Amino acid sequence: MDFYDVIRKRRSIRSYKPDQIEEDKLNRILNAAMLAPSAANRQPVYFVVVKNDETKRRLKDAYSQKWFYTAPIIICACALPDGAWKRGDGKPYVDVDVTIAMDHLILAAFNEGLGTCWIAAFKSKIVKEVLCIPDNVEPLILTPVGYPEEIPEPTYRKPLTEMIREIE
Repeated sequence: MDFYDVIRKRRSIRSYKPDQIEEDKLNRILNAAMLAPSAANRQPVYFVVVKNDETKRRLKDAYSQKWFYTAPIIICACALPDGAWKRGDGKPYVDVDVTIAMDHLILAAFNEGLGTCWIAAFKSKIVKEVLCIPDNVEPLILTPVGYPEEIPEPTYRKPLTEMIREIE
């Protein structure tokens, strides 16, 4: 698929088929995430891939939406703050680095015919506990990954004129 078609057609998916994801597809989307740029190439990103139904069941205390757990895989994108680059004024860029990697993963998943849905509204402490995430690692984003049951219509996007300011 053309890159711009991927960007234009990708949607947040909230219903999944039970079909399993082929390992080669999963590896391609994880590799896409690994290839994402990061500040000073520090790559302070860590992914936890959840396939186990019992583990998914235990995650329901962290995020309770039933549709989320119908996907065959859940991926948790985590930050490694200790390894991240910081700007001269001390601002850490780890959240930006994880976000870029997750965006690569989500676009690659769509290109493979898979659906995802970016989730940030979860209870981090429970995710850390259930996924045995070390203290020095912070879970930032969850996404289910699976074959879409249906693809929703496009949602509203602001006009470009409201998002851009040019300086000559």
